Formats: sequence, C-alpha cells, structure tokens
Amino acid sequence: MPAREAGQESLDVLDTAVVDEVRPAGNERILGRTPAAIVFVVCVAYIAFHLYALNIQPVETWVYRILHIAAGLLVGFLLLGSSHHFAAVGDAPPWARGLGIVALVLSLGVLLMVAVVRLQPHYAALDGTAMLARHYLGGMALLALLVSLSTSYCYRGPRASLNHADVSLGILALAVAAYIIPGLSSWRMVAGTPLIGGIDAWMAALGIGLILELTRRVAGMALVVITGVFIAYAFAGPWLPGILEHNGYGAKKLFTYLYTDNGVLGPTIAVSSTYIVLFITFAAFLQKSRVGEYFVNFAFSVAGRSRGGPAKVAVFASGLMGMINGTSAGNVVSTGSLTIPLMRRVGYSPRSAGSIEAAASTGGQIAPPIMGAGAFIMAEVTGIPYTEIAFAAIIPAALYFLSIYFMVDLEARRKGMHGLSRDELPRLAPMLRQAYLFLPVVILITTLFMGYSVIRAGTLAMVSAAVVSWLTPYRMGPRAILAALALSARMVVPLVAVCACAGIVVGVISMTGVGARFASLLLQIADSSQFLALLFAMLISILLGMGMPTTAAYAVSASVIAPGLQEIGISPLVAHFFVFYYAVISAITPPVALASYAAAAISGSDPLKTSMTSFKFGLAAFVVPFLFFYSPAILMQGSWLEVSRVLVTGALGIYLLAAAVQGWLLGALNTPVRIVALVAGLSMMAGGWQTDLGGVFLAVVVIVWQYQRRRGDANAEMKSCSQRLAD
Repeated sequence: MPAREAGQESLDVLDTAVVDEVRPAGNERILGRTPAAIVFVVCVAYIAFHLYALNIQPVETWVYRILHIAAGLLVGFLLLGSSHHFAAVGDAPPWARGLGIVALVLSLGVLLMVAVVRLQPHYAALDGTAMLARHYLGGMALLALLVSLSTSYCYRGPRASLNHADVSLGILALAVAAYIIPGLSSWRMVAGTPLIGGIDAWMAALGIGLILELTRRVAGMALVVITGVFIAYAFAGPWLPGILEHNGYGAKKLFTYLYTDNGVLGPTIAVSSTYIVLFITFAAFLQKSRVGEYFVNFAFSVAGRSRGGPAKVAVFASGLMGMINGTSAGNVVSTGSLTIPLMRRVGYSPRSAGSIEAAASTGGQIAPPIMGAGAFIMAEVTGIPYTEIAFAAIIPAALYFLSIYFMVDLEARRKGMHGLSRDELPRLAPMLRQAYLFLPVVILITTLFMGYSVIRAGTLAMVSAAVVSWLTPYRMGPRAILAALALSARMVVPLVAVCACAGIVVGVISMTGVGARFASLLLQIADSSQFLALLFAMLISILLGMGMPTTAAYAVSASVIAPGLQEIGISPLVAHFFVFYYAVISAITPPVALASYAAAAISGSDPLKTSMTSFKFGLAAFVVPFLFFYSPAILMQGSWLEVSRVLVTGALGIYLLAAAVQGWLLGALNTPVRIVALVAGLSMMAGGWQTDLGGVFLAVVVIVWQYQRRRGDANAEMKSCSQRLAD
C-alpha cells in the first residue's frame, strides 16, 4: 500500500483533528470575511518579518525587539477582545460607536504627533508644529489610552468585527515604537537616568500600560497583579521594612529604565523574539501538515489497548506536543480535548482524567529538546550552551513521565480497567510505515547536537515539516504555508505579552536590588541548613509561579531565587534547573493551578479537587529537583557509572513512590506498608550508595510481604471454594 494511502487509512481510524486545532480563546474574535482577511495579512507579515530577520537580513537588536513587541501588541489587540463577552450584531448604542471613533482619532493623532517630533530635525518647516506636538504629546497619549480602554471595556462589539477602540490600542503600540526607534542612540544613554525627558517617560509608560492590558487579555489578572505589585514596590521602597527597603524611584526613571534591555527588552523578549517565534512557527507547521496528529495516533496505536490506555496515551502525546507548546494550559486544551473523554470512557473519574492530562501536559514543559522555550531562556540567562541544558534535562524528564505512567498504570490495576478495543485504534503497521513523519523532530535534535545554531536547526526542522507533508494526504502548498504563518502569530502573541510583562518584573528586581538582598537571606538560612534554604527556595518559586505561564514564571523566579542559590555554592546549571522545575509545576500546584483548571473545564470536574489530584500524579516532580543538588549525576554531571546508577535507582524509587501514593503493589497496600514503600522510594531517589541499599532492602521487604499476603489470600480463596464445593 502506498505511504500516502496508508497514512489516510490510519488517520481516518481515530479522529484526532481536535489535537491540531488551536481553538479560539473565549475572548478571541472569530472575524467576518473582510476583517479576517486584514488580520490574516497582518499575522502573516508579523511572522514573515521574524523569519526574514532571523535567517536572511538581521535587524539591529533593540530595533528588532521593539518591533517584535509593538507588532505583537497590534496583532493581540486585533485578535482579542477585552473580555469573554461580545455584543450581538447590530446591538451597538450610538455613544459606543462614537467613542470608538474618538479613540481611533486620538490614537492616530498620537501617531501623527510622534511623526512630527521625529521628522522635525530633518525639516525646519516643522519647528513650530513640533514644539506644540512635544507640549501635548504626553497628555494626548494618556487621553487616547484612557478613552480606548474605557470604550473597549464598556462596549466589546460583535465577535465577527473589529472594535475601533482595540484598533486604536494597536495603533498606540506602533506609536511607541515609532517614537523610540528614531531616537534609540540617546534612549540607550539616558533611559533610567535624571537626564530623561518628560515625553520619553510618557511614551515608556504608555508602552508598559499596553503590555499590561494585553497580558490581562491573554493570561488573566494573576501576572498583571504581580507586575503591579512590583511596580508599586519600586515606588514604595523608602517606606518598607527589612530587606525590602530601597531608595525608591520616580516615574520618569522607572518607566524609561523598564523599557530598556534591563527590563522589557531584556532576556525574556530576546528569547521570545527569536527562539519562541521560531519554534512556535515550527509547531504551527507540524499542525498544518498534520504531523502533530500523527504523534497522537502513534501513541494510541502503541498504548491504546493497554490498561487505562487513553491515560497512557495522554502521557506520551502530551509530552510530545507539550515540548513545543508554550504553555501547560494550552497543551491541556489541545490534547485534552481528545484524551480526557476517552479516559472517562475506560473508567477514570472526571477528576482523575483531568488530573492526568494536566500533569502530563505540564511535563511537556520540561521535556527536551524544546522544553516549552524554557531551555532557551535558561541558556540566555546563564550563558550555558543550549545543548548542554537539553542534554541535562533528559533523565529528570524521563523520571517525571515514568512516574505519571506508573501512577496511571497502578490506578488502572487497582480499579480493574481495560484499554480501548483494537477496532477503535489506529493499526500499528500503517503507523510504522509512516515513521518518516518523525523526521522534522529528528532533524531538529540531530542538527542541534551537530553544532548548528538554534535558529538554523529550527528553520531546517520547519522546512522539513512542509516537505514531509508531501508524503501524506495533507500536502502543504502556498495556501497552507500562509495559514501556518497566520496560526503561529495567534500562538505567539500570548507569549510575547507574557514575556514582556515578565521583563517588567525582572527590570524592577534589577533596579531595586531585591534579588541580591534575597540572596543574602538565603545565605543566612543556609548557614543553619542547606536543606531549609532549598525548601524556602522551592516555596518561593512555586508562589511566584502560581497563575503564571511557564515562561514568565521561570523568568521571574530565576531573577529572584537563582542568584541566591548560586551564592550558597550551587552551580548555575543546578540552581536554574531547580528554579525552572518548580516554576513549571506551579501549573498543577493548588490553589492556583492553570493547567489543572483548564483540564477541569474539559472533564467537568471541580477545579480545586482536580488540582489536588494533579498534585498527586505529579508528586515526583516535587522531589526530583532536590536530587539536582544531592545527586548531580541526574543532570548528567558525573561518570557514566554514576549516571546509570542514578537512573536505575531513580526509576525504581519512582515506582515505589507511585505504589505508595496509589496504595497498590501486587494488591492493595495497608497504611504501614504504604509508609515503608514511601520511605523506600525516597531513599532510592536520594542518590547515595547507602540510601540506595537501604531503599532496596525496604523494597524487598515490601514486595515479599505483599507476595506472601497475596499468596495467603489466594490460598484462603481456594479453601473457601473447596469448602463450598464440599457443602
């Protein structure tokens, strides 16, 4: 059978198209024909600009990042309404349309005034006009922002059309870029100093306000509130106690400082404008070529018939899709739409089904090679080569997914579940004949470890996804390629906003020096106990990450926690991995667990209970980061003998930990035996020879006990049957 026909047959068995569709967010517009065409062109141009600058003609770094933010804000405001509630068509009150037009006129006025101010040095005739423009520009910008926001909040407009107020917000974003870029040389020198001008401060504040508003639309209030607290902290320093005290800063110095490479234009946007854009575009190409669908079908063909098959499929598929997805919650929505209903069908409760998907999708963020863009931010911040980071992540990621696999398998055993029938699943033979569809991922990994730059490797993988599609029924022609570019813009915009907002927090931390003071606090704690210092760092990392997407959570935590861990003698790689893991698993940590809440919405379970169960399924992830410190071999730091020993004992420890949590090992475990199994698992995960031997001894005790108990139960059952037959 030809490969393309085999591919069609296997893909038709299980309808997984939902995996490849990026479903519109609740506040995302579903535009009519003309506005959709306009936004489509803007989205394609946005991604095409990045690909051109990254691969063909580089753009000056600051200019590139400023345009990345400005155009991202424009796309975001065109795509997303101010809330999840849209007005009915033809339901616009007269005042709403009028205010929308006023907002549009004001924003165009701001853009015109910026043009006059920046063109004046080249045209003497504009001297008088430019003087007036400088005088009124700040006030006009503030008025345009307030009118646009208030109009957008009060009247959302129909979902199928663009809102004038939101268009005006996008124009204001372009005005900020148009103001800063022509005067970039002076901006670099005076931003954040007393020499900065009043208009500069107004425009920087306008840019920060727009970033906060788009962040609210894409990620909710959690990150906005945290950012607001940090901004308030920058002003309130002189009145704060202890390590929080600092001199305080005025608005002019603060806002302009934040709009430099110390803040908004710093490492988070550096990664967002390069690696994130590139790999999100790669993910979009995988989706449009239906290669991503193949990943899920392959997982179903391999694991679908086993005990609790859909849950094991969720572990594999969510890991594959999650490593190229920017957020845990986004991965839950894409893969969970398929796996959660199937898990419920084979016997998992709604809460367990949602929890398994949330835990597995969160694990995708720690799975190399892409790690949800976290690896690239870590490389940018630490200077450690990306390949070293990706290599170090292999064993921890394997242990994490192994723990979830053991958890779901033991729950399936305990509840006597079965898998899906053969007729409901793709056949393995046709799937194996399509193994070439893994080629884009293979090319990505191979080129990275051959020493190619990340940009070149990502571009080659993206092109290969389009080429491979020609061996399937879903060939990518020009129209599909343009659709993939537009899709990637939709996927990139939330991460642009989140990274820019995280940059604000990082800028405040840098400006106030609170990170250094926190490091000294960790040093004081470490004097009494390094374990307590790590525990304290864990709690702060989880707290800072709650309600935030992975990228922002790690960026903020790395600024506050990682320097302190390095001060107490922990290597940069271990310190950043420690922080990164806890920032990631904040997505399944109650009470604010974004991935668990997204899964609960699909499964129909209680969000808080789902997050508690997700915490249980992902329990190993809360233990593994401590092994980075106590047994660096888990990060490939050591001889192959040490690494192999840690891998084997870690896997056995994970299994015992799962058995203790699920209460099942060769049968039900009573409470004392569960405690012994838990101690055995933790001992084997500790990484030392003595603890490994102790863990093995306790594991043997548990297994022998359970075996004898099972044998006794079987003998008792046989005697009972014999007695009944005799009677």
